[in-house]
Amino acid sequence: MRRLRGLKQLVHDAVDATTHLVKEGHDSTARAVLRVTDRIEPIAGAARGVDDVRRVSTDLVLASVRIVNRAVEVVTNAGIGLAERTAGPEPAAERAVPMRSDATGGAAWLTDAAVGLVNGVVGDQLVARGNELDLGMELRVGDAYVPLEAEALAAALANASAKAAVFVHGLGTTEWSWCLLADRYHGDPAVCFGTLLERDLGYTPLFIRYNTGKKIAENGRRLANLLERLTAHYPTPLEELTLFGHSMGGLVVRSACHHGSAVGHQWVGRVRRVFCLASPHRGAPLEKFGHLLTRALDAVDLPGTQIPARILEARSAGIQDLRHGTLVDDDWLGPDADATAAEGGRSVPLLPGVRYHFFSATVTQDPAHPLGFLVGDLLVRVPSGSGPEVTESTFPIETECYGGVMHHELQNHPQVYQQIRACCSE
Repeated sequence: MRRLRGLKQLVHDAVDATTHLVKEGHDSTARAVLRVTDRIEPIAGAARGVDDVRRVSTDLVLASVRIVNRAVEVVTNAGIGLAERTAGPEPAAERAVPMRSDATGGAAWLTDAAVGLVNGVVGDQLVARGNELDLGMELRVGDAYVPLEAEALAAALANASAKAAVFVHGLGTTEWSWCLLADRYHGDPAVCFGTLLERDLGYTPLFIRYNTGKKIAENGRRLANLLERLTAHYPTPLEELTLFGHSMGGLVVRSACHHGSAVGHQWVGRVRRVFCLASPHRGAPLEKFGHLLTRALDAVDLPGTQIPARILEARSAGIQDLRHGTLVDDDWLGPDADATAAEGGRSVPLLPGVRYHFFSATVTQDPAHPLGFLVGDLLVRVPSGSGPEVTESTFPIETECYGGVMHHELQNHPQVYQQIRACCSE
């Protein structure tokens, strides 16, 4: 019912947004005509009068569509409320999609994947509208989402070790993505980096689920606060934290480390290693292109350009953050915000004494191939995936590039795990 309500609200919001796009198209067409008629003095006034009638009638029609749309929303909300009262309360805890690669294609997996994608595309708008499809941020242990309370964590982590590995997924996905292609890579659909580290080195794997459409800085703060509560209520003294972030997840991890360090969180002192897998520390080319395309379309006042421009402008704040790998709120503020972000943002240093590992990939088998250098893994280029520009460092930084590996494959690739295991064994 919760997801049904969220989906229904999303549909009603989409209808309203469509009426605004229709108005934008009409107004753009009218402006194009008026630019001509305004130069013909005998008909200029009449043309303006006709446009006024057109504008009023269009506004009335579109307003009536929005009124009917919201009336339907009220009626269907009442119907869902009646169905809920009849069916009784929903279970308190939501069952997670199993962390197995053979779960693909099932109804639960498809629903979960769709919700993750919607959060990536319009997640900030879901938050603004109070839509129940908003994933927020949750901790997953095994196949359950666990509240950050001492009693719940003690039950879920009864066999927890003093070493924890925390995994943060990328844009438009959920925590399930960490077990992608497990049957092909490891011969077992239930194997992922978390289970391997637990088996080989005794780490307790923990997975973060979150709304990837929100600003990276906001998700970074929430992750920092989550890790602080986790550390406070962990059932055994937590001695070591190793953080993993894939794609956007690596930026969220770095943002969390920055925020946690700034406010003096205790978990920061437990961090020993940070792994960023195909994270766009210096920006993602696809979002850079999207930004340029939006500006180009917006500069041409025609229906065929203005409507696509409005659609592109509606992409989430999380996606827009990927243009420069923005990690802190200050990079959004002020008249020179765009230039500041393009220069690497307002200094976001790496944690001192922590080992950083920046892994990238190329579509070509030879990472040094010109095509591989140009396109990287199709979403992140090698220089961007190799970490932020660091002017000085007193701690180890490792960069590794894998040839013939796609962007999504770094999350569970056996070759990548061998390197992770070697690093964590030191």
